[in-house]
Amino acid sequence: MHRLDRATSGVLLFARSSEIAAAIAKSFEAGLADKRYLALVRGSPPDEGLVDHPIPRKEGGPRVPATTSFRTRFRVAASSAIADLGPDLVRVSLVEARPHTGRLHQIRRHMKHLHHPVIGDANYGKGALNRLFATELGLARLALHALSLSFPHPVTGDRIRFTAPLPIDLETPFSRLGIPSSAWSFGDD
Repeated sequence: MHRLDRATSGVLLFARSSEIAAAIAKSFEAGLADKRYLALVRGSPPDEGLVDHPIPRKEGGPRVPATTSFRTRFRVAASSAIADLGPDLVRVSLVEARPHTGRLHQIRRHMKHLHHPVIGDANYGKGALNRLFATELGLARLALHALSLSFPHPVTGDRIRFTAPLPIDLETPFSRLGIPSSAWSFGDD
């Protein structure tokens, strides 16, 4: 029901019957699902914003409307672990992204569109910066995590929410960067 890019961690959703799958799909199509991701991105994006930039539904397909809202949860000016390379190279931010449509690599493409690619992104990021974060901080993966998913229950209509804690392979590098756990925990706002 809810797919993730191969390198993304977090909440996955499976339906155990075709009837439930159809009901959940309708709520997703109606925009009733709330998907929240955490992404460590290069640079310092605005405090919040909306990206309205068309992207393909699938590789090589036509561009279709796609929107993602975001808010910056934490900024890191420089890390002592890699500060000798200059603050411009290590300025990163932790962003909460909320895709309103479901497109191929949507968050990754939208953050790249804003010139703030996700750290560890081999397709849309910077290889030298990704290697630096891998060797100096142990961040050897895409820094994108599906933090939560909520939608109306397909039978009762009550709002249900699933969350996934940050995995250790993101928690450790985030801690090394000085990002407090309060910045990556789930919040209702």
